[in-house]
Amino acid sequence: MSIYINKDSKVIVQGITGGEGTKHTALMLKAGTNIVGGVNARKAGTTVSHVDKDGNAVELPVFASVEEAMAATGADVSIAFVPGAHTRSAMIEAIDAEIPLLVVITEGVPVGDSAEAWAYATEKGNKTRIIGPNCPGIITPGESLVGITPANIAGKGPIGLVSKSGTLTYQMMFELRDYGFSTAIGIGGDPVIGTTHIDALAAFEADPETKAIVMIGEIGGDAEERAAEFIKANVTKPVVGYVAGFTAPEGKTMGHAGAIVSGSAGTAQAKKEALEAAGVKVGKTPSETAALMREIIAAL
Repeated sequence: MSIYINKDSKVIVQGITGGEGTKHTALMLKAGTNIVGGVNARKAGTTVSHVDKDGNAVELPVFASVEEAMAATGADVSIAFVPGAHTRSAMIEAIDAEIPLLVVITEGVPVGDSAEAWAYATEKGNKTRIIGPNCPGIITPGESLVGITPANIAGKGPIGLVSKSGTLTYQMMFELRDYGFSTAIGIGGDPVIGTTHIDALAAFEADPETKAIVMIGEIGGDAEERAAEFIKANVTKPVVGYVAGFTAPEGKTMGHAGAIVSGSAGTAQAKKEALEAAGVKVGKTPSETAALMREIIAAL
């Protein structure tokens, strides 16, 4: 089991012929992802050459639209490697096609564009789950990688991971590689994202293979405080947490998180306290957080 993706997921790549699309299509195939085609309206009708995980040559068809790709291949997941200026239209196209899962990797998407696409998905009945933008995507180790996470960091195991930060996703997977992960999802640190901590926590709670959950947050906003309330009310599995930004100066917007710390809400300390009040053990560093998870797994 896993959340959102598995070995049967059929994946298309929006922007498959671009530099990033080409590079990461190759890496996703190597990880065992079932990529069935790509989208580039200007190159529709052509194919791109790649190699699958067993070293066999594959020719992936390029389609004019997500809708056309889905009709021809039965794809149920799309990943977008599209420049920031064109990401909104790529998202709208995927939402219109009602693809069940859309992963948006692109950094630097205007917040207004993200908000517009998210609102459009909601208006259309939330038939498309969005992960991102500005995220590393999602990996179910040994089955499917839809994103840019290095696939060889960790194998399959009982831990579910949800993180705002890409690099901290990788670090936590590496720290706990001897245990492994059911699914690791990087939700992105932008002010407006699709899938939230709460969405992922609910999915991990419902997944029988996930025995414990790591949640990584960042300063700014109130996503972690809201997640803490959700955990208290709805999550029975053990959760450990880490909040990046304990050393950040107060009142300053920090990094890609788009984080504005207002009063005590939004600070790392306030988030830590909210999570601890919900029964979450919170580490001061990623390594300390991993150690807390080791204790929990050993006791299960």
